[in-house]
Amino acid sequence: MDRRNFLRYGAMAGAAAGALRLNPDFLFSSAHAQESKPLVFLSAENITGNWDPTAHTTLSQTNIEGFVMGFLTRAPMRPDNPDEVIYELATEINELDAHRLEIKLREGVTFHDGEPFTAKDVKATFEYGAQLDRPKQVYPGPTDTFEVTTPDDYTVVVDTTKGGYGASLFIFLASYLPMLSAKDVAAGPNGPLSQRLNGTGPFKFVEQRGNDTVMEAYADYFRGAPKIPGVTFSFVGDATTRMLSLMNGQADVIERLEPEQVQTLEGNEDIKLSRLVSVENKYLWFRCSKPPFDNPLLRKAAAHAIDRSIILEIMGTAGEASSNFVSPIKFGYTDLENYPEYDPDECQRLLAEAGYPGGEGLPELEYITSTGFYPKTKEYGEVITALLQEQGFPVTLNVMEVAAWNERLYDRPGGGPGHMVDCGWSTGSPEPDLVLRTHFHSTSKRICGIEDPEIDAALDAERNASSLDERRESLQTNLMPMLAEKVPALSLFTSVLIHGMRAEVEDLFIYPDGMSDASETTLS
Repeated sequence: MDRRNFLRYGAMAGAAAGALRLNPDFLFSSAHAQESKPLVFLSAENITGNWDPTAHTTLSQTNIEGFVMGFLTRAPMRPDNPDEVIYELATEINELDAHRLEIKLREGVTFHDGEPFTAKDVKATFEYGAQLDRPKQVYPGPTDTFEVTTPDDYTVVVDTTKGGYGASLFIFLASYLPMLSAKDVAAGPNGPLSQRLNGTGPFKFVEQRGNDTVMEAYADYFRGAPKIPGVTFSFVGDATTRMLSLMNGQADVIERLEPEQVQTLEGNEDIKLSRLVSVENKYLWFRCSKPPFDNPLLRKAAAHAIDRSIILEIMGTAGEASSNFVSPIKFGYTDLENYPEYDPDECQRLLAEAGYPGGEGLPELEYITSTGFYPKTKEYGEVITALLQEQGFPVTLNVMEVAAWNERLYDRPGGGPGHMVDCGWSTGSPEPDLVLRTHFHSTSKRICGIEDPEIDAALDAERNASSLDERRESLQTNLMPMLAEKVPALSLFTSVLIHGMRAEVEDLFIYPDGMSDASETTLS
């Protein structure tokens, strides 16, 4: 048995193999009589405590926002139609010309605090979400690059003439940022926005009780009151505890199942399992803002040291191959011909060219990952570590519980902790810039900290394209191949979301970023 097979089978020893019988849809129908109890959803990630939707990039809080907040549109993002958008708070979106977008709004919608939803709320949300000091930067450029006008209470016009980019960018972005109350926005980031969620969705935020987020049905929801009295969304960091809670009936829905848990649960007639290709890729992020990975030759050498086929075998049904920096259900995806593949000889050539022949002279490198949130991070982290060590990279793996990993995740002055970080990035919209511009433009550089004028120019060029067709071409022929050459991060695979739920849970729709629509859900 050679070294690669030893790594492959050693990492997979604890994981179950075999054909899995999974329902490919997250929409479960045929409702039965409801029970008067809330839906209990167990999350794999903790929350931050700041409820401002623009103040965090925490997936668990984004999922909570899916129950409470309203969006102009929703994006189902199924592989057969990844660009589809469905109107929610908007009723029409029309391109008046290349730089002007008209949005017509639904009338008769109210926020949970009783305030009516109107055009002023959209204007306030767009302008607030585009401010450069917001941790979750959402829109194509800062507020001085676009103008929002409100001809009447239910019409919004976005004009991007000043920024020079197409207004069509806002079509996909409208599925991502929840609509905020202008009244809340006016109070600033330390006001009500940070203290509670105030949305137009089917469930109202009630309170936070330790690890439990308590929501109740909103009787005045514009599509009709939900059929269940509420949702309790709870952080349970241990995957086994989540599974046992589902099996004994304490939980109705759990997320992020490990592949071997699927095999345990698939024969249980009281539980339903589903699998969905997600909008999230998993990445090995290089700390480009400090040595030694400020050198693109060294980043590319490391990428060629990693055999992603072994990682996919470890992931089983929880991962799918991806040779790009975005998920296949993002606008502009294509398999890149120059995406780095496992090639030890090329790794050694690049190491020598970077000034570290055989890895000689490299400092001790720390690779940070988490446990309990994403499936199999420890197992494939050990494989990546061993493969890098085999090529001469002196790497140590640091496996952390979720809260500690979250605290070390982002870039900071002088470079973030460690030298490589494992993390996914999930955004509920087909818009690719929610990944690409967020991480690789020098004005944002969330995790890797890269500052590269050529990448900035390529990002600006695709953003400024005059049509979606021209933008797709710019993404596929310029920006994405450039990223594959400079490798600020290595996309390991596309995540597959596997949820487990009690058989009694009906009509729950889960989006490929993990958000849920429980407005029609029943517990029979």
